[in-house]
Amino acid sequence: MEPEQPESAKQPVSWRELFEQCPVSDEGSFASSDPDSADSADEADFLEGRDPSFDTVDDVEEEEMEGRRGRGRGGGRVRSESLPGDEAGWKTEKEPDSMPHPPQRFIPKRKPGVQPPLSQCVDNPSPSELFRMYFDRAAIKTLCANTNKNAAKNIAGGKKYKWADVTEAEMYQYIGITLYMGILKLPKLKDFWRASSIFHVPYIQEVMPRDRFLTIAWNIHISDPGEDAFNDCKKGTDDYDCLHRIRPLYDSLRVACKAVYHPQQNLSVDERMVATKARIPITQYMKNKPANGGIILFVLSDNTGYTVDFNISTGRSTQVTGKGLHFDAMMSLINKNVLGFGYRIYCDNFYTSPALFRHLHDLGFGACGTFRDSSIGVPKTKVNALTKDSPRGTIRWIREGPLVFIKWKDTREVNVCSTLHTAYSGDTVRRAIKVGGKQKVVEMPVPSAVKDYNSFRGGVDLSDQLIGSYSSWRKSTKWYVTVLHHFIDIAVTNSYLLHKELCGRREQQPMTHQAFQEQLTAELCGVPAQPAPECCPHIPVAIVEGASGSKKATQGRRKCTLCGKCTPFMCEACQVPLCVIVDRNCHKTYHSSPGDIEK
Repeated sequence: MEPEQPESAKQPVSWRELFEQCPVSDEGSFASSDPDSADSADEADFLEGRDPSFDTVDDVEEEEMEGRRGRGRGGGRVRSESLPGDEAGWKTEKEPDSMPHPPQRFIPKRKPGVQPPLSQCVDNPSPSELFRMYFDRAAIKTLCANTNKNAAKNIAGGKKYKWADVTEAEMYQYIGITLYMGILKLPKLKDFWRASSIFHVPYIQEVMPRDRFLTIAWNIHISDPGEDAFNDCKKGTDDYDCLHRIRPLYDSLRVACKAVYHPQQNLSVDERMVATKARIPITQYMKNKPANGGIILFVLSDNTGYTVDFNISTGRSTQVTGKGLHFDAMMSLINKNVLGFGYRIYCDNFYTSPALFRHLHDLGFGACGTFRDSSIGVPKTKVNALTKDSPRGTIRWIREGPLVFIKWKDTREVNVCSTLHTAYSGDTVRRAIKVGGKQKVVEMPVPSAVKDYNSFRGGVDLSDQLIGSYSSWRKSTKWYVTVLHHFIDIAVTNSYLLHKELCGRREQQPMTHQAFQEQLTAELCGVPAQPAPECCPHIPVAIVEGASGSKKATQGRRKCTLCGKCTPFMCEACQVPLCVIVDRNCHKTYHSSPGDIEK
């Protein structure tokens, strides 16, 4: 039975039309048409955590001598040029520093937060209404149409199973069941329908039969199978699109993420790994990741964990701008026509380079991130530099126009480059150090760039944590199905963050993440979240058990609820005294009366 559509779903809002007023430039896109480029030298450098466009030969060779793996080719690297700051040497925190220009004033394209018409709703939207902002009727309609085409193709190819065209309501139910499986974990998929088990789950059987769910899972398809075959014929040419099988939903979800919500001022950029063992050109290996093999996404998030935008890395060896993979990845996510001006971007040392930060500064964006000493443009002078013997809290810095390079000694050396901060503004941090053989907590100076980096760098990490809590991901031999489930997780997580913000505006207590997903699952499946209470048996029992002797007839006797005479019996379920004797069975009369519940 198709769940009743809420009023807001009967007249869906076209977010795509709403967002067209903010044109998105394709200048930063790095979608590849080269199916074999994942094994290129540039991609190998990225997987090792460096970019050949701004790593120097000398320092890379030094890293290899220290035992680090250097898989990339060194022939394309150039030696770093000396900078004006190299001659002057590093300065200390006692020397004043000033920015040549004040930071760009924050002028967002739209008011940050949830966007109208959603923000103007009087009532707090339900979880399913929020989810449908990302998986709207157009996206589900495309998913259903292509799934039906794929099923017809498979049946024509010899597959034998019963098939009826999947409807939009069934597709929402399918998504709801996958979310249910993300909360309740069972070893095998078929265990959710197994009745002869102490772990029997009756809920899913009320939504969809097992065979129907499995046939949808076998045939679910995002793109048109006919167009897939036409695209596969272009392998090895510039016209080949290796993301064609996810392209329809990939494009619509990115637009929805930017249209429904406008980010806060502090943004972070990082990679995210979608785990898969599929043998396709875009799967890559990245060490130091929880899931070190799969598809890499470059993600833009604000400090709430909301996924503002993302791009799938295809391992392209030929850069769009020629300035490095880090440059193209960042610029594919940062667009002033969509965001506005004055945003602050925090990133790790893969993206940090003086050339990129200067370019962002010219566009009206501030940037802050850790850097490697091997990067081109970073001061190489050793004059007054930090040493291993420098005490904790020591600060060294060099300014190059809008850029300031800061080195701070904590338990180890921390390197930060920023266009947002001065070298030292008087901030301190508490650290435990040994003084005279005893631990003592002291205040030591810390650059404001380091404090802000620690505060705002974790937006993507928070998003990953929320996505991983109740993920709908299931093992699949088809890589595009794995990506589809990740798209569902992005939509669910973003919907939950919208719910939190809307509740905050109305000064209401938001649901927990688990409660939100439980209610979303129930609404998508069309089955009430609260099952009907089981009817307890109404059995007459003694009010006081264990009485002996003369007390059997008197102990615990109370007035009957119906006749008012004393009785030693009561209803076990209702806990009310009722007579149970030959000529007066008040227990039977009470429970056969239509108003027994009110009594």
